[in-house]
Amino acid sequence: MKTEIYNVEGIEIEVERTSKDDTEAERRKMAYAFKMIREQSGMNRKDFSDWLGIPYRTMQEWELGRRVMPEYVLRLIAYKVLNEKRKGAFDHENS
Repeated sequence: MKTEIYNVEGIEIEVERTSKDDTEAERRKMAYAFKMIREQSGMNRKDFSDWLGIPYRTMQEWELGRRVMPEYVLRLIAYKVLNEKRKGAFDHENS
């Protein structure tokens, strides 16, 4: 299995390499990237959706790859998580 590094706003995510024209593979890639970003925060789905102000069902559908998340939304969420990590906002939640 070949992998590639998918960099979303400074968060590196290793994913299985896919062809650009494979829509289903792209959907899985986005879903996996979103899950990895959420896991970087240390939050469960419910807490993460509340923190972002996104309906739980929408976030769940994105993470499971049932709905396509716009890439700019993924980048904005990654940016927010990265900034909060830099501030140490998640440190107390993981202890």
